[in-house]
Amino acid sequence: METTAPALIPGTLYLVATPIGNLEDITLRALRTLKECDVVAAEDTRRTGRLLSHFGIRKPLVSCFQFNEARRSEEILERLRGGQTVALVTDAGSPGISDPGERVVRAAVVAGLRVEPVPGACALVAALTASGLPTDEFHFVGFLPHKSGQRRQRLAVLASVRGTLVLYESPHRMERLLRELAELLPEREVVLGRELTKRFEEFVRGAPADLLQRLQARSWRGEFVVLIGGA
Repeated sequence: METTAPALIPGTLYLVATPIGNLEDITLRALRTLKECDVVAAEDTRRTGRLLSHFGIRKPLVSCFQFNEARRSEEILERLRGGQTVALVTDAGSPGISDPGERVVRAAVVAGLRVEPVPGACALVAALTASGLPTDEFHFVGFLPHKSGQRRQRLAVLASVRGTLVLYESPHRMERLLRELAELLPEREVVLGRELTKRFEEFVRGAPADLLQRLQARSWRGEFVVLIGGA
């Protein structure tokens, strides 16, 4: 185990995982990286600003979100070439996992620049380990397409995957998703993880049709991690 805290390396892009709900999800290494870096590239500068303020950290912030990531990548690369250290964060969890970051990392790698992960909270890992479904083999899907036809086609392809399926879904589309699963994968065991690491964290387990009935009987809020037993 590394027992010392080495200084940040100039010209490095640090991928810093941030809390997915509970502020105590933050790691000591993440806090040190955010304190010592030259600039923080954030999906939402206002949200990240509040996080930094909570921990007494003041750093320059630049935005790096879905619609400016390609353009912002070159600016970040110029900072790295100039010897700056850049901490890349998203609103919650690990950058690049259904969040901005992938383009910046790819650009840095292609440019021969150094990239270092600062691991921490990740919703898919938290939900998978607590689901009770097999963890030795799993397939992460991210968000399914919004259009019904494309969603059904994607689910039909995924039906043959042997490992546990893990995907993200918003509360507004959960009923539609459960209806689709009840039709296409009626016998599969499904686990819904909601409000992970927050006060009202909850795991709900059952067949798609059973979960659909339970969803219709109450109001479920918050982002969901949906886990589906493999083929």
